Amino acid sequence: MTPKLQFQSFSKFNPFPYFHIRHFNQYGELMSREIHRWYSPNLNKEMEIVVYGHYGYALLMFPTAGADYLEYERFKLIDSIGGFLRDGKLKAFSINSINNESWLNNHMHPAHKAIRHQQYNRYVVEEVVPFIHNHSKGLVPIITTGASLGALHAANNFFRRPDIFSGTIAMSGSYDLKSYTKGYFDDNVYFNSPVDYLPRWDDNFMFDQMRRGRIIIASGQGSFEDPEASRQLSNILNSRGVRHWLDLWGHDQPHDWPTWRNMLPYFLGNIKF
Repeated sequence: MTPKLQFQSFSKFNPFPYFHIRHFNQYGELMSREIHRWYSPNLNKEMEIVVYGHYGYALLMFPTAGADYLEYERFKLIDSIGGFLRDGKLKAFSINSINNESWLNNHMHPAHKAIRHQQYNRYVVEEVVPFIHNHSKGLVPIITTGASLGALHAANNFFRRPDIFSGTIAMSGSYDLKSYTKGYFDDNVYFNSPVDYLPRWDDNFMFDQMRRGRIIIASGQGSFEDPEASRQLSNILNSRGVRHWLDLWGHDQPHDWPTWRNMLPYFLGNIKF
């Protein structure tokens, strides 16, 4: 079924231009869906975000690898959490990545990749988070989530700023940024590589905030998965007294969309506010 576009104007709670689409999922069920875009001063480019749902806490979704803000819709992950969206338990905010302008760009020096990554972090904190609160008409809890490289972004953003994020669901991630830097290491790499900064960070306030979060670290153990990466992060969190849920699924669960379509609704069903 072809969605009908309904263009709407600005509001004081939602100062960015957008259009609303009456979106039907694969079962013909109506789901609220809005696409917003604005020029990001942190990234010096236009960035898009799509919002699903009408009420509830916020689920901030980071794309995998070099994909875009509509990836989770194309691969039916949004359909898999449709019940939570329709019932007003949460609103999902899926943002664009700039991985092709940073860690996946083989023509950039690693130092420049790390700088671009930091700009992306500022975009998330200074632009996306205020947008979420404006759109939700209040300070709602925000859970970050992502799969594969998106899991690194989701977990890293929560660990760096547990004072503004309420938890993370990180699926099938690797949390050692050095695997993307070809041996290069500086402060920008260090402070975006959870396995490096978490063991040494001495900010008691941030760790107190982190211990209040809902933290889920998940991985399959099938083809192309790396469950040891999740175990490594779990061991570090345990050493810092940060409670979390490490969940390693079976050897029949590959690094692929069917795994994540099963994981995300399962974990969302276990998060309560």
